[in-house]
Amino acid sequence: MRQQTLRIAIIGAGIGGLTAAACLRRIGVEVCIFEQARGFTRLGAGIQQAPNAIRVLYALGLKDRLLAQAFQPDSNDSRDYDTGALTNSLPLGEAVRARHGVPYFLMHRGDLHAMLAELVPPEAIRLNHRLMGLDHNPDGTVRLRFTNGESAEADAVIGADGVHSIVREAMLGPEAPRFTGRVAYRTVFPTRRLNGLDVYPCIKWWGPDRHIVSYFVNPRRDELYFVTSTPEPDFSIESWSSKGDLDTLRAAYDMFHPQVRAILAACPDVHKWALVERDPLPRWVEGNVALLGDACHPMTPYMAQGASTSIEDGAVLSRCLDGVDRDGVNAALRRYEATRKPRTSRIQLTSAQNTWLRQPHDADWVYGYDAWTEPLAPAS
Repeated sequence: MRQQTLRIAIIGAGIGGLTAAACLRRIGVEVCIFEQARGFTRLGAGIQQAPNAIRVLYALGLKDRLLAQAFQPDSNDSRDYDTGALTNSLPLGEAVRARHGVPYFLMHRGDLHAMLAELVPPEAIRLNHRLMGLDHNPDGTVRLRFTNGESAEADAVIGADGVHSIVREAMLGPEAPRFTGRVAYRTVFPTRRLNGLDVYPCIKWWGPDRHIVSYFVNPRRDELYFVTSTPEPDFSIESWSSKGDLDTLRAAYDMFHPQVRAILAACPDVHKWALVERDPLPRWVEGNVALLGDACHPMTPYMAQGASTSIEDGAVLSRCLDGVDRDGVNAALRRYEATRKPRTSRIQLTSAQNTWLRQPHDADWVYGYDAWTEPLAPAS
């Protein structure tokens, strides 16, 4: 008898959900993504994509697009906030290509999202579908219910719906992530506003209780991104689109290096959101439902690995489900969790320390990971 094609529902059309969909489609799985937003927007955000993520993206056919649209820095520098003294410089550019076989890219998050969205047929993405609940059917399938009154069934459900995951809550109960007491101000703006100021291409300025990262997001160097980690214990809004006050931001960094102050002075607008974290979860799988990305391992942005680990998840998930029928889905999902959880837990905890790359240390355990060849956990 011919094996029936698996039908998998993915909740969330972010970077993790789209990557998982593209990876699953490569192995012949029928995928439908349900996204609560009414459409996609190019919010002012940069993103770093290290070799561990690029190996996945290249395999999905995005090499030419990335080379054309993303910036490749020669180094990732750390400097003291006031004197500008260099504390560490991680060689990138040709050095990282020689060491890891693929580049290290800096880019606009919206550009990466658009690339991934183009890998999934439009009819496989259902916008304006906010998950309300899910039910496990006796035959192992899962029924999904949405606030717009629609429903769907699938052989498996992947919750890629972020730090406030409804799928996670259905699995483990309500639990608010922990507010770190810190906020991130961020934006992308045209470099022409700098009036010819020569800024470092990729840098993190380390202050005693705050920092700021800035870098170019395309090869033309005509857009600059920055993001901060700033103590504001009374702020709690977690929306990525909440606006920040420029005067408050500039005052928070008025003791920083002149280059930082010049960047903030040139910035026309800024968004602001609360930085939250959660301890590694006890489990990611229940029946034929599993979590992916920020839904199961949300992390602070201090290692620039949030999206990258979600991308890794998608590749490993597809490997575990390759050739599996409906009866084997639960075992495959548990294998995926067992393969991924030790690594993502280590990165979560390391990122929370906020010391990554401030001083020289080995980054190969992060960047050298290959989601396509990493040994899978033993099948149970």
